[in-house]
Amino acid sequence: MGQATTTGLGSAPRPAVTSVTDAPPMRLTVMGATGSIGLSTLDLIGRNPGRFTIAALTAHSNVDELAELAIAHRAELAVIGHDSLYGRLVERLAGSGIAVAAGRAGLMEAAARPADCLLAAIVGAAGLEPAYAALGQGKRLALANKECLVSAGAIFMAEAARQGVEILPVDSEHSGAFQALVGARGEDIEQIVLTASGGPFREWPLERIAQATRADALRHPNWSMGAKITVDSATMMNKGLELIEAYHLFDVPADRLGVVVHPQSIVHCLVAYRDGSVIAQLAEPDMRTPIALALSWPRRMTAPTKRLDLAAIGTLTFEPPDETRFPCLRLARAALAAGGTMPAVLNAANEIAVAAFLEGRIGVLDIAATVDTSLEAAVSEGLGGAASCLEDVLLADAAGRRLAAEALGSLRG
Repeated sequence: MGQATTTGLGSAPRPAVTSVTDAPPMRLTVMGATGSIGLSTLDLIGRNPGRFTIAALTAHSNVDELAELAIAHRAELAVIGHDSLYGRLVERLAGSGIAVAAGRAGLMEAAARPADCLLAAIVGAAGLEPAYAALGQGKRLALANKECLVSAGAIFMAEAARQGVEILPVDSEHSGAFQALVGARGEDIEQIVLTASGGPFREWPLERIAQATRADALRHPNWSMGAKITVDSATMMNKGLELIEAYHLFDVPADRLGVVVHPQSIVHCLVAYRDGSVIAQLAEPDMRTPIALALSWPRRMTAPTKRLDLAAIGTLTFEPPDETRFPCLRLARAALAAGGTMPAVLNAANEIAVAAFLEGRIGVLDIAATVDTSLEAAVSEGLGGAASCLEDVLLADAAGRRLAAEALGSLRG
């Protein structure tokens, strides 16, 4: 397949194609099938009969929904992440002809199953190993799991290049950048600017944010997402993680990556060029748009999304991010600047802190405080050095979780 690519930088734009009906069916594996990205993907698949065959579906613990989806989409393999749920999945799929597996071994089996495209949508660092294993397919990876590049960006991209894998981003912001960069040359790019909605606390004073509840944090104004990513959006850690992703995806210096708050979530990314031009990608906030692109590129498939009507919207507004009220963005930038495995520590600490918040053990502002303390402790312990292999990344992830647990203990004390 040649060298891995995510942007088409240095190449001419591909010719337009007006029909996708002549394309052969795509063999697709969906890892994280019962999450918001997985369900949106399977919604598209169901609306395009004959366009796809499902090689494998995986889920963390939702046995019943996984079984229903596997039967509905005639999957060859269904995998449940929890070993203890294997027997229940076997019962649910008895007589269906669908193969069943569970646990880490099952996820790795799904990753290794021949497919034209694997959608990596397992939430958190748990999705890193299966997505890395999927690079051995040497085909297309539709990447929705942030942790692959946040925690292991250099190693992950190097392995993708070695295997000749095409990585297409599924995040709406990175998908927008991907589209705005087609045909661009690296030296012509002045800045890639990711947009942020500002989340539910955009206009809240710091004192009110300190009192925010779980329900407050999960009340996103524009997007329907899983709990963890919705909390990350509320703290703006999500945008910080996306900056780290963009650094690896698009191979631009960190100082050419920016963030602007755009409450309407219509503009998803802006790319500024040295001639003064700015190219923006716009769409209604619906994840089926970037998913459809990742599945069909370089063609485009019809998605049942609301069509953009700028006249009806009337006004699009933009404002700088407030890193005083949302320090997670600053912490992510600091981890990116530190390099090595420090982003893996950042991500792991954030996962532990967000889980504690969702369980009602800490306040929302304690998330950033926990991550900050964890990063400082990592520096004190001499952690965060360069990774030479995936095992180094996993060790850094474990260290970040340990440090965050210790930080949480201090908070409770």
